[in-house]
Amino acid sequence: MPVSVVPASTIRAALDRMERGVAVDVDDAEALLQAQGPELDRLLLRATELRDEGLRLAGRPGVITFSKKVFLPVTTLCRDRCHYCIFVDTPGQLNHKGLPAYMSPERILAVARQGAAMGCKEALFTLGDRPEERWPEARAWLDEHGYASTLEYVRAMAELVRRETGLLPHLNPGVMSLEEMEWLRPVAPSMGMMLETTSVRLWSEKGQVHFGSPDKEPAVRLGVIEDAGRARVPLTTGVLVGIGESYRERAESLFAIREAHRRHGHVQETIVQNFRAKPATAMRDAADLATTEYLAAVAVARIVMGADARIQAPPNLSDAGELGLLLRAGVDDWGGISPLTADHVNPERPWPQLDDLYRLTAELGFQLRERLTVHPPYIAEHAEWIDDALMADVERLAEKGTMLAGAQERAVRVPRGLAVRTDGVRSALRLAESAPDELTDGDLARLLVVEGDELDALAEIANAARRDTVGEAVSFVVNRNLSSQRIASSDDDAVPFPDGVAAVAVDAWELGATELCVQGIAPAAAPDDIYLAIARTVKTAAPQLHLHAFRPADIVDGARRSGMPLADFALALRDAGVDTVPGTGVKILDESVRRRIAPDDLPIEGWIEAVTAAHRAGLRSSAVMFYGHVETAAQRVAHLRSLARIQDETGGFTEFVPMPLPGRPLVGLVPGRSERDEHRAMHAVARLALGGRIRHQQASWPRLGPALAADALASGADDLGGTLLGGRVHAGAGAEAGRELGVAEIERLAQRLFRPTRQRTTVYGEPTPERKAARG
Repeated sequence: MPVSVVPASTIRAALDRMERGVAVDVDDAEALLQAQGPELDRLLLRATELRDEGLRLAGRPGVITFSKKVFLPVTTLCRDRCHYCIFVDTPGQLNHKGLPAYMSPERILAVARQGAAMGCKEALFTLGDRPEERWPEARAWLDEHGYASTLEYVRAMAELVRRETGLLPHLNPGVMSLEEMEWLRPVAPSMGMMLETTSVRLWSEKGQVHFGSPDKEPAVRLGVIEDAGRARVPLTTGVLVGIGESYRERAESLFAIREAHRRHGHVQETIVQNFRAKPATAMRDAADLATTEYLAAVAVARIVMGADARIQAPPNLSDAGELGLLLRAGVDDWGGISPLTADHVNPERPWPQLDDLYRLTAELGFQLRERLTVHPPYIAEHAEWIDDALMADVERLAEKGTMLAGAQERAVRVPRGLAVRTDGVRSALRLAESAPDELTDGDLARLLVVEGDELDALAEIANAARRDTVGEAVSFVVNRNLSSQRIASSDDDAVPFPDGVAAVAVDAWELGATELCVQGIAPAAAPDDIYLAIARTVKTAAPQLHLHAFRPADIVDGARRSGMPLADFALALRDAGVDTVPGTGVKILDESVRRRIAPDDLPIEGWIEAVTAAHRAGLRSSAVMFYGHVETAAQRVAHLRSLARIQDETGGFTEFVPMPLPGRPLVGLVPGRSERDEHRAMHAVARLALGGRIRHQQASWPRLGPALAADALASGADDLGGTLLGGRVHAGAGAEAGRELGVAEIERLAQRLFRPTRQRTTVYGEPTPERKAARG
């Protein structure tokens, strides 16, 4: 980045003026953006004071806000060529992925309905700028479907979503004219477009980030911000910092937003977004913006915009430990966060879990509250800012007094069962695309046995559902397995306790693992506290290693040995260091099936009781199904429904893992149907049945093999599970000993599907850069 380093004395002089209450100018802001050390602390303190003053004046001291949303990527085609963007596709890439140029109305409505059912109130429409002006394929799609432009389609979809679900649309279609914003205003109470930067250099010079992108010309974007004010549209805008702009250009960008707001009063929030390098982009090797530099930019935004401004920092673009620093820098809003859909613009950075964000915000001394997509001052002055056609929906969702989101209000207003339908597979397929939550047990059972073109259509629908919610990335976790059956046993390959367990944990950590998976009934001769002792040993040896340990059957066994009630033992496991539990040890949640094929497994009610106790103790788990033996289609569906009911009650499942029962030939539901098609149908139906509740679905490569796992990934799955490192000590002590899937092989598999990869943590978070580097 071109820098204009100023002497420390200049920074201190700017701080002195700021602290005396003198309005900062662009020169001051340029200096303050370079503050570090004690000078940065002074800057952050003033930003904190201003933010707190503004919240007091707004009548909500100490309240940090966010919007619960669904992210609708209407099209990933775009006429621009930004060097840092991974959101966009070319028509060729979409064709290779088997995806249309635009999300269909059925898919848009399906995602919106699922989000509304989960308590979302905002529908974020994001898309590339005017793709029909660059891509004939976009123009052809619009013509075929009867739309004159992408904006016309967006307007129609916004109206459809609000009418059918009650969600409030927030439109991010890029550059728009004054007339277009006035035309869109009756279907959306707020809109957004990032200014990003006023740097003409970054747009006009070859090789710079915005070269070749007509919509990124600063004068054009500033014109949109002005026109939004003239159209009386509550606007979200902001700056993208760290893309090559100088400190001076960064300061000028903030002042440009402030001056537009002073003229029109329409900037409802200012986002300060930090650059994060993304794979497969021209800036993939560029350094991420340094944390101290980002903090200074956020704080200067607060100083420039003032106490009454809303300053947003996206929480998924910073590590959890940095959120407190962002609050020190004057942030009062975390932006839109989805419990259902991925951040399709930053797919490598998952949203924080809302429970975690509530907890972290509270630990930092603030209260987290949900807001609507349009901010309270504009609701209070709705006659000026919000079209009359929208006000009934806005008022229904807004809390009287604060104008934040009502705690008990939901956007959903369409009762179940409205879809017009007749019996049969074609009807079920239509419903699967537009309203998968409306599929009956009979529909799901019918879809499990489809073949030929109907199976291809089912897989395509499920794959689209996966993409529209969790995104394109194929995720994986670097882990190692350890069987607790072999710990302190009398077998020749026993793992000595405690030294052998500690050695395995240290070895896994040193090899780059983020997770150690331990499961299996401990030997009868082991001490009564063996499960707790294993957990303590692992955490003492490798404190940062995530311990994914002990199936429901193991938990029941541990409670029996210790004489503790099941709920108390689950709490004891958590306190000993267990982080999550594997939800294995069950085949089909049907007692008659268990008695026939796995009589030694826990009774079904015992498995449900144990996994529910783990969830209530704060231990999240996976969920599984072993299929392809004696079960019927109806029993598979009942299994999925049981998992959905548990998830509705506890919210504790992180992923669903369907896999064939090992050790015997696959028995398909359809005689003569190929093994490949059996797996495709199972994964597709699971995505449709659980996708709104259990977001992630794993293709179990150890059970399927890489080739069939790739088919599952094209039929609704998004994750490959663990790499299963072999290790250098006690290499044969894992349940899957001798089987390892290297990161390079995962990347090759994903490339064949034209999808990126993402290393994750056990709970689908982002590993630290050090852990990613440590994997080798």
